[in-house]
Amino acid sequence: MGAERLRVVLVDVNDEVVTAWRSAFADTPEVEIRRGSVLNVDADAWVSPTNARGRMDGGVDAVVKRHLGAGVQVRVQRAIRDRFGGSLPVGSAVCVPSGAAVPRYLISTPTMRQSSQNISETMNVALACAAAFQAVHLQNRAKPASIRSVALVGMGAQTGRVPAPVCANLMWTGYTLFQDHTFGDYDELRAAVLGQLDDIEGAGSARRVRINVPERPSFRR
Repeated sequence: MGAERLRVVLVDVNDEVVTAWRSAFADTPEVEIRRGSVLNVDADAWVSPTNARGRMDGGVDAVVKRHLGAGVQVRVQRAIRDRFGGSLPVGSAVCVPSGAAVPRYLISTPTMRQSSQNISETMNVALACAAAFQAVHLQNRAKPASIRSVALVGMGAQTGRVPAPVCANLMWTGYTLFQDHTFGDYDELRAAVLGQLDDIEGAGSARRVRINVPERPSFRR
């Protein structure tokens, strides 16, 4: 499913994050940017930044768990156990039924290995954002058109202490990677991002970096 057919909403209560998004995504008008709570966004899926174990005990994760009920954490952790042996690598995600009408799905993608980890000097936000969109693709591959809209918050900007401009630029990197390429699995996605790690880290927060993936048979435009 291409990005052009997916409604993407970026929403956060942090004014600095919203302002940074408006700058980073200025030339991508198809992305809707709002100030407010993800709980108020009518979308097929919400994306919640999490930790490797799927413990929804901090940040947006905790807010979402209170809203959807404790059962959503059980489903997230079961999916992590079944698909990833109990520990979800950064650059991967799980998509589970939310148990609610809105959203119908919750996508959990780790920005950190442990709760409240400082990730301000890492590429984790780009990896997590790209993995969230990969989860949308995989869900729609399994069940066509089941996710037509998705809402994301400012990844790592709260618990992970990532500065708002860096968060926005790295989320733009993750979004454009999804827009440009489709990956067979999370391993291919991580390889694409980490393969250009030096170039991206060198850019810092001063500019956006678009990841260019060499054509391979496993990638589809």
